[in-house]
Amino acid sequence: QVRLVESGGGLVQAGGSLRLSCAASGGTFVGTFDRGWYRQAPGKEREFVATINWSSGSAYYARSVAGRFTISRDNAKNEVYLQMNSLKPEDTAIYYCNIHPWWGQGTQVTVSS
Repeated sequence: QVRLVESGGGLVQAGGSLRLSCAASGGTFVGTFDRGWYRQAPGKEREFVATINWSSGSAYYARSVAGRFTISRDNAKNEVYLQMNSLKPEDTAIYYCNIHPWWGQGTQVTVSS
């Protein structure tokens, strides 16, 4: 059973930064799987934020966060990160880590104006 645990969420003012972390455990085979971050704002559907290829490190971003967010990984720790800069109130959401088909429990990010 694969377990994903996110951390690093919180309350920040617009223009601020947060760094989310996601630790994976419970499945040695997931070490090479791509990792992704998704988010869900109140009343909205879950949406893609960013993904990273575990082997090459190639990253892809949603247009709404490109240039502000950076996804990275630590192969040795089996962790993935999301550095979020220049945060906006519209970034407020629960952020989820994903290794298909598994999901973490989410971490709340709230950006005040």
